[in-house]
Amino acid sequence: MELQATAADADRLFPPPQTQEVPRYRYLGQLVGEGNFRVVEGNRSTARRLFAWIAGLGDEADRPVVLQRPQAGMVDAAGRVLVTDVSRNAVFVFDQAGGKLDVWDRATRNQPFAAPIGIAPGRDGQVLVADAELGRVFRLGADGAPRGEFGAGVLQRPTGIARDAARGRVYVADTYAHDVKVFDDDGQLVATWGRRGEGPGEFNYPTHVALSHGTVLVCDSLNARVQAFDAQGRPTLQVGARGRYVGNLVRPKGVAADDEGNIYVVESMYDSLLVYDREGRFLMSLGGTGQEAGRFYLPAGVWIDARNRVFVADMFNGRISVFQFLGGN
Repeated sequence: MELQATAADADRLFPPPQTQEVPRYRYLGQLVGEGNFRVVEGNRSTARRLFAWIAGLGDEADRPVVLQRPQAGMVDAAGRVLVTDVSRNAVFVFDQAGGKLDVWDRATRNQPFAAPIGIAPGRDGQVLVADAELGRVFRLGADGAPRGEFGAGVLQRPTGIARDAARGRVYVADTYAHDVKVFDDDGQLVATWGRRGEGPGEFNYPTHVALSHGTVLVCDSLNARVQAFDAQGRPTLQVGARGRYVGNLVRPKGVAADDEGNIYVVESMYDSLLVYDREGRFLMSLGGTGQEAGRFYLPAGVWIDARNRVFVADMFNGRISVFQFLGGN
């Protein structure tokens, strides 16, 4: 599997060195689909499939299975990158070690996904997928086989999802209900946070959820902010505010945090990824409208793996852009 990038784009730094600022991010490439996997000849009788972070160099006929409208993602314990695609109605699984791309399109044995959006690691190696149209969270095995569901009759339009493995709690942003619902690992509802409003702890169409050192981050999209909560659901911090300056928010969607506690917010209106410190102070912006490396067109989600690689679902460009956080405050 290859992360696709041209030679000119590989190792592009942000901020660029010519700004005299210390670079914080390196562009690694993009995930698009089958184009990330190339057949490499071995000896006379064998061949193997190689993954690379360089893709998009061929025409569409060369890579028939591609992302269409990616929404969100995760990286599992095996290093596979799992991406929900709301247009393809499926989960794409980029398996670097296995040298293959899998597409999981079944929510249950008899029902396909309708609008998979949120995705998170579940208990015992399972994968949790929130389907907004079906109004449930579905459990999949590590092989993509359906293993159950929860939230029927409780969730209206589930979108973002995150799981706290230490507490055995699953947090689901229920967009139409304007709240966050908290389930245990068995799928039982244990708490509901918030209601519609603009005050602390209230929401207006929340969309994505993430965890940061035990804190729950919720993208409160139409209130143009991210709210942080403690384990009991008490609001502890607001990140961003409505405005027209760089660092302000208009239509935030995805949210994530790295291991230093920096908070990442997708600002879909201005096609950018905004970075804040753990106290909510604005640090820098990546992106801008475009198709070239490091730019976005209606981005949707963001997630970060154990290696501090930052993945951005660049929805209307049909790709996942990948950056390496280089560290530093």
